[in-house]
This record gives sequence, C-alpha cells and structure tokens, in this order.
Amino acid sequence: MRESDAAAKIFNMAQTASKTNGKILLVDDDPGLLRLLSIRLRAEDYEVEAVESAHDALAILHRFRPDLVITDLRMDKMDGIALLKELQTRSPGLRVLIITAHGTIPDAVVATQSGAFGFLTKPIDKDELMSTVERAMKISGSVEVAEDWAAEIITRNQVLKERLAQAKMVAATDARVLITGASGTGKELLAKAIHRASPRQNKAFVAINCSAMAENLLESELFGHEKGAFTGAVRSHNGLFQAADGGTLLLDEIGDMPMRLQVKLLRVLQEHQVRPVGSAEAVHVDVRVISATHHDLQEMMAHGKFREDLFYRLNVVNIHLPVLDERREDIPLLVSSFLQEIAGEAGQERKVYAPEAVELLVAAEWPGNVRQLFNIVRQNVALSRSPVMSGELVQTSLGEHAGKLASFSEARDEFTRNYLSQILQITMGNVSQAARLAKRNRTDFYKLLARHDLNPDTFKSR
Repeated sequence: MRESDAAAKIFNMAQTASKTNGKILLVDDDPGLLRLLSIRLRAEDYEVEAVESAHDALAILHRFRPDLVITDLRMDKMDGIALLKELQTRSPGLRVLIITAHGTIPDAVVATQSGAFGFLTKPIDKDELMSTVERAMKISGSVEVAEDWAAEIITRNQVLKERLAQAKMVAATDARVLITGASGTGKELLAKAIHRASPRQNKAFVAINCSAMAENLLESELFGHEKGAFTGAVRSHNGLFQAADGGTLLLDEIGDMPMRLQVKLLRVLQEHQVRPVGSAEAVHVDVRVISATHHDLQEMMAHGKFREDLFYRLNVVNIHLPVLDERREDIPLLVSSFLQEIAGEAGQERKVYAPEAVELLVAAEWPGNVRQLFNIVRQNVALSRSPVMSGELVQTSLGEHAGKLASFSEARDEFTRNYLSQILQITMGNVSQAARLAKRNRTDFYKLLARHDLNPDTFKSR
C-alpha cells in the first residue's frame, strides 16, 4: 500500500471514529449502573463520560461540553435536582434526564417541573433509554454564553438579577419573549442581552419601534416591498424580517402596532414566511422574535385593541422589568457608569458628584426611569463649570421630581399605620379582635391607635 493511501485510510478511520451521535455525561454514584449505561450508549455511537458525583460532573462540564446529562436523583452531598439547577445556570439549554427508583417518582416529577427533560425509572429499559436520549438530543440547545452578555445592564438589585437569570435561561431556546415595563427601564438592552446569550449570537440583531412610523411605512419596513408596489417604491426592498434572518428581531412598543398589521404579523409567526408588499410569493424566514411594550396588553385585548391570538403567540415567556424607583440601590452604580461613558465620548476628564448631590439623585422620583437618569447626568456634566457637581445643580435639574427619601422612623410609622388600618378594616373596628390578631394586649393596642391618630369607630360598618 502506498504511503499516501495509508495516510488517507488512517484519516478516514479517524474521521469515522470522531463522528458520534452526540456527547453524553453520565452522573451516578453506582459504578455498576455507570458501566452498564456507558456500554449501551457507546454501542449506539454516543461519546460518553461517566462520573460518580455531581461535583465531578461540574468540574468537567466545560472541558467535555456534553449535549445531554443523565444523572441519578439521589446522590450524596449534591443530588440530581441541585445539579440540574446548577447546570441551568452554567449551561442554559443543556438537556438533563433524571434517573429515579419507583419510590422517588414524585421527586422526579418535581424535577421535570424544574426544567429536566424527563426521567428514567430503574431498572432502566434499553429501548426506553435510547428513544428518550434520541428525543433529547434532537432539541438540545446548549450554547457557550459570553461572560459579558448582560454587561450593559448594571444592577445589584435582587429582583432585576432574577429577571436576568430568567433571560439567560430562555436565551438558549427559541421561545418568543415579551418584555414588559415602563418606558426607559431598559427593554431594548435586555433584548440585546438575550440575543448575545443565544445560539443566534453571531447573526443579526434588528430592532424597530412600532410606534415611530405610519402604518404603510411600518408594513414596508417589516415585511419589505416589490418595485412599483406603491408610489415612491422605485426599487424592491427586503424588510426587517429578511434582514434578521437567522438572528433576532425586536418589535419594540408592539402595543402600538395597527390592527391590520397585527393580522399580518400573526401569519408570519404561524407560517415562518413573509410576503413583501406587492409580491405574490412568500419568502421563508428563520427569525427569533422578541417584543416589548410599556402597555398592558391584556387590558388592550379586553378593549379590542390587541389581538388575543397574537398576544399568546408573542407571550411565551414574559419578563417584567422593575422601574428605577424600585431599584434605588442601583442609582450610584448607574451614575458612575454614565459619568465614565460621557467623559469617554467627549475625551475629557471625568466629572464627579458631591455626596449631597448623589443623595438627591437617589431620593428623587424617576418617572422616566434609567433613560431620564442618564439625561439628567448628561445635562449636569454639560452645565457644570466645576469638576465636582453640586447638590444645587442637581436640585435645579430635577425640578418637581426632586424627592425626599423617607427616614427609617418615617417609613416605620407609615408601615405601622397601614398595618393597623388593615387590621381594623378586617375586624370592622372591633378593637378586642384586632388586638388579638396583632398579638398585643388591648391597652397597648389603644395606645398605638392614638399615636397614629386612628379612630376605630371610622372602621365600623354603618
């Protein structure tokens, strides 16, 4: 055999050996079961790594990069459900199968409700194992997520952190997302972050504001048009659905989309095809749609202003962003970031706020949310002649929105008064019953009512 033929044969053998049906990570503290499952799976051309603990599985996760994890439910130190939750954080979209004995099937059902693909009961039937693995492999969505996928969203607020964790998990799938929240809360930033954390990250991210243009222009922008389709259509135009093919399209302010276009959008979502204005032919598109709105779409549906069938197509996963007034602890972080950004744009030395100025910003009312805060910071930087921006400057720029953060005593008194009012409403002014509910003696309860200027008689039914 010639040397070149031998080399080609070796290369082909190596290529054949490297072609597997996928990579599976087995986790079980029973060595015998690990060996049995490994033999069965390797016989079906799966590449298998087998470990005896959840900690070992996590240690090799990024080296092995499995397409599927099969783990026992009951293991020492870290059980299968704890491993499932950790995998959801580290590798969103990675499919997990739970192995369980018959007595722990209720626990396995809980696991599937927590995001496991399914479960296998011992003793494991070979045919059931292979069919379940095959189904899981077909929809495995593991993707490497860059650490800075949400770098533009600055927060230490626990509620927003939970929303980001939810966004990271859903990013690994193709599920449509509806982002809700007041104007200026960062809905487009979150949509971009979901795109960066998704398998579509290397394709286009395209955004359009559905309230920013007339109906006919919006239709052309979204779906495209043929030459001569209307006055001024001097050439054919691919719409944003085609521009975002393979990637993500954000439909911002979807609540303002005209009803006629809602019907056309619904058809595109159902058929995965778009028909340009003036064209007789439809074009296939593969687009992940994220929509956003500050409107209450359910209220709009009740008034016939938004299609119910479209709502349920778009609202597969809903992520609601909190207003800035609910995450005041983020204001100093946001201000610092904005000052750095503005200084970089202008190529100037970074300005800073005096401590009392920061306190005013934290205490202020922010109806325009993060967008309004950024505009105030930019305005202060532009108007300040000193590198240190004063409280007076901030007070002037805030105007009627300058607020006063309640002291601890004020907040406690407000809570106590509301609590007492609620109890009196429940008992319809019966002080003895109210005192028992509050677990206070009657005399002390009367003193509390007097201190907070509450008269029980005003709560009695007439």
